This record gives sequence, C-alpha cells and structure tokens, in this order.
Amino acid sequence: MKRILGVVEKAAASDTTILLNGETGTGKGLLARLIHEFSPRRGKPFVPINCGATPEGLLESEFFGYRRGAFTGAVADKPGKFELADGGTVFLDEIGDMSPELQVKVLRVLEEGEFERVGGRETIRIDVRIIAATHRDLEEEVQKGTFREDLFYRLHVIPILLPPLRERKSDIPFLVDHFLEESARRNRRPPMRFSPEALQSLMHYPWPGNVRELRNLIERLVVLKEGDLLEVADLPEKVRSAHAGRESRRAATALPGEGISLAAAVMEFEKALIRRALEQAGGVKYRAAELLQIKRTTLLEKIKRYRLEGEADES
Repeated sequence: MKRILGVVEKAAASDTTILLNGETGTGKGLLARLIHEFSPRRGKPFVPINCGATPEGLLESEFFGYRRGAFTGAVADKPGKFELADGGTVFLDEIGDMSPELQVKVLRVLEEGEFERVGGRETIRIDVRIIAATHRDLEEEVQKGTFREDLFYRLHVIPILLPPLRERKSDIPFLVDHFLEESARRNRRPPMRFSPEALQSLMHYPWPGNVRELRNLIERLVVLKEGDLLEVADLPEKVRSAHAGRESRRAATALPGEGISLAAAVMEFEKALIRRALEQAGGVKYRAAELLQIKRTTLLEKIKRYRLEGEADES
C-alpha cells in the first residue's frame, strides 16, 4: 500500500488517465477521491458515475445530459455528469460493465474532450480528468470482444492494482483503529477498542468483502455494543469460526518436543485416507480408487503395502 500511495502521489500531479483494478470493496472509490484531492483539480468537482449501478438505457443521458424533447419526460435541458465535472475529475466506477456503444462515446471524450447531449446537435467541449475503476480483467474482456481495445489502451496509462485485504493483513490493525475512531465520532459514541483476542480473530478472517466489509462490521459493533471493549463474543460467528478453525489446524499439526518422522506421518495419513475411501466405496476397490483419483493398480499396491486387505472386497 505504501508503494501504491507513492504512485498515487506522483500520478495525481498530472492529468494522466488512471485505471484502478481490484476486487469489490478494496477501496477503489476512496483512492480515486484521494487522487483528486492530491491533484491541481482539487478545488473543482469530483463526479463519480457507477457504470454498473445505472440502468443501461440511462447511462448516455447520465453521462452527457439531454436536450428538451429528446425522449418522453425530457421537459427541460439537463447537463450530464461530464459537463458538471468541467475542470475537475470524473470517476467511472465499474467501467467494465459499460456497453460497447457507450465505450465509443467515452473514447471520444478522452481523445477530443467533446460530446453532444442526447437529442442535441451542439458540440460541448470540456476539460476533465478521468479515473476509471473495475473489478474485471479488462485485458481478458478485450480478448472476448466485450471491451474496446482502443479504449482499454487509452485508459491503461497508469494502472494501479489494489490487493485484497487478505493479502495485506498487516494493514488490518491500522484500518481497525481508523474505522473505530471514525464510527465512534459519527455515531456520538465514546472511544472503543478491541481486545487482543478479538483483534487476532479479525486478522485471521479472510475478508471476502475486503475493506468495505471490515468497515461495515466495525460500524455495526460500535452502534450496538454496550461498553467500550469489543471482545471475541461480540464478533459474528463466521469471524469467530475462522479463528477457531485456524487454531484447530495449528493444534493438529503441532510438533512434539522430540520431533516427528515426516515419512511415518505421511504414511499414517495415506493409510487413513485409503481406509476412508474404502469405507465410503463400500469396500469396492475401483470406486475407492476413483475417489482418491489414482489408478486401481496403484490402490491395490498400497493396500498390500499397508496390509489393508481385510478392509476391501475383491472387486
């Protein structure tokens, strides 16, 4: 994250297009706003557009506005988001969800800085900086033909990949402190903290929803918890069980003080798997071999080696 923020600081000073890539909830929107705040355009509008949340039929008018009478309900002229962002930054979130037809028009804005409102003939010129974000692999989408290659390369000037939270767990204590302070202030609650055991549980959870999931969890705990100490019992079951599962695996693989024979341990594990496969297959060897994804002859050899003949039938 320090390397990413270093790139952000350098890129923000320019008007270069930036493409943010990462899983949902990794903080792409926050980073886009940070880029804007670091840039010379910080005194101008920052206008986000969620390309995945806006209905396809409304995206063009959302982007470029419309003239009165352009369609049913268009009773007056209305500027679009690009026009409103003139001088500032447009953040195109989930740009990978944009239709090929709209991609053409966005490419024109990037290359020429101009467009027409829906139903209008007047060319409008604007000066905006574009930051785009997606959770998709746009190179793969280009190969599939669902995303324009020329637009991809126009966006892919400074790509920034945001890693998921499970790959940067050392950030969790800092994020936790920040979100605790932020949420307590917003909800007019006293300062709160996690017990060391509860913090360890947060560190071991894989966070499929990334930073957003962590932030929402802390918000819920701050609002509902009585007292100022958040403990393991206050955490959702899925967070507690992730920690408990890890501790169980550690206990199962703990080494005795005198050490252990790896070969013997592997042999015992293999014998246990074969017994389980034979039991599940009702003693039928070819079916047990299929369950273990090995050849029948290989299974027969191992049964003989481990003297498990009495646990299998003759088939």
